[in-house]
Amino acid sequence: MSKLVNNVKTPKRFLMINGEKVETAIYAPLYSPYSGEEIAQIAMADKELTIKAIAAAYNTRGVMAKMPAYQRAEILEKVVELLKEKADEAAEIISRESAKPIMFAKAEVARTIETYKFSAEEAKRIHGETISFDAAIGGVGRIGYTLREPIGIIGAITPFNFPMNLVAHKVGPAIAAGNTIVLKPASQTPLSALFIAELFEEAGLPAGALNVVTGPGGVVGDAIVEDDRVSMVTFTGSPSVGIGIRNKAGLKKTTLELGSNSALIIDKEIDIDQIIDRCIMGAFSNQGQVCISLQRVYAHEDVYEEFVAKFTEAAQKLKIGDPLEPDTYISALISKGEIERVLGWIEETKGSNATITAGGKLQGGILEPTIITNADHSLNVSCQEAFAPVVVVNKVSSIKEAIKLVNASRFGLQAGIYTNNVKNALYASQELQVGGVIINDVPTYRVDQMPYGGVKESGTGREGIKYAVEEMTEMKLVVWNQS
Repeated sequence: MSKLVNNVKTPKRFLMINGEKVETAIYAPLYSPYSGEEIAQIAMADKELTIKAIAAAYNTRGVMAKMPAYQRAEILEKVVELLKEKADEAAEIISRESAKPIMFAKAEVARTIETYKFSAEEAKRIHGETISFDAAIGGVGRIGYTLREPIGIIGAITPFNFPMNLVAHKVGPAIAAGNTIVLKPASQTPLSALFIAELFEEAGLPAGALNVVTGPGGVVGDAIVEDDRVSMVTFTGSPSVGIGIRNKAGLKKTTLELGSNSALIIDKEIDIDQIIDRCIMGAFSNQGQVCISLQRVYAHEDVYEEFVAKFTEAAQKLKIGDPLEPDTYISALISKGEIERVLGWIEETKGSNATITAGGKLQGGILEPTIITNADHSLNVSCQEAFAPVVVVNKVSSIKEAIKLVNASRFGLQAGIYTNNVKNALYASQELQVGGVIINDVPTYRVDQMPYGGVKESGTGREGIKYAVEEMTEMKLVVWNQS
């Protein structure tokens, strides 16, 4: 952390509180994970400024709650149009601050546009239901219905890996539902959140409805979680931090999207050539820094050797380098610390019966796409979340064996299965202990309107715009006595 100086060459980025850019006493340099160059100076908030942001959201909550649905939808639609106009700029911001290859950054922007579009649509269809009171003897002469009302202030804490779209998954439904937001973006990727905040300001969102507070999690995040005025905390990140948030949140509602080590089952009689490209995308897009990245493959013994050979060959052809180059597929991990951690896990496999068929080392400071076969379940690369371009491939003799291995995990976000057997697909959909079963695709599949969330240590609650709106509203019952 460095003190603010007036002659810095890189641009200063400020907090966004109550519709105004707020300077702080302390700024921290933001470095590119790929080049190491300083790309910005980021304002560091303290507890007092975070509380100021919460107060702004608190004071604006009535304005948002009373805003008609069509107006909330219009603001979100305007953001969609503005983001379409600035899509290339947005993708470059993502790529520069996170080292996400530009092809994937552009895909993230396209998804972000869809997410805000879905949010605009959901703003117009928030409704309750009528209750058949006369189904009970004591209900004769009464009618009743439910309403969905905004919960209040949403405290949103977002990660680095999808710095624009995961912000959208919290901000979009929050605004659609008529809430206000205090957003703490990941320390490595604040530029995307600040960019979006400026678009919302241009779109006419009332001052104080969206406040962006950058700074240390132990200061900003804790202040958000512990403040009684915050009604709900929505967090995407590591299980350890998520558990800490839940312990501190008290009676606040929490939605926690946490870790995973997502698995894919490949049944016999699968055309391996038809699935390799999807497996490559699932395992190595964004350097494997995806919550549902394909990390474990359990291939039937009849197709195992063919899959390993073709998967390895395809991985070795991926271009490694500058994330801003249009054909780069693999670039730098988010930090040197992450590189050291993953290299340690890879080194651990060398003392076992596992075999590294691709990668396992650095190329110009970038971890090569790594494939490890015959990896014991106790190894870190198997049982922990790698969050890196590392995938393990093991042989199984049956679907039942594969499902048992998939379920032997503390995580349960999504799992995939490729099979031509309907019975095996149905069996897997019933037996896999995950929040989402993806049949005939990789577990990395996600579109932004579907319910998304996990079981076990993968978290609580569901995202996906309609489902997030339900989380971000309270149900109220209204009963009329007609007698």
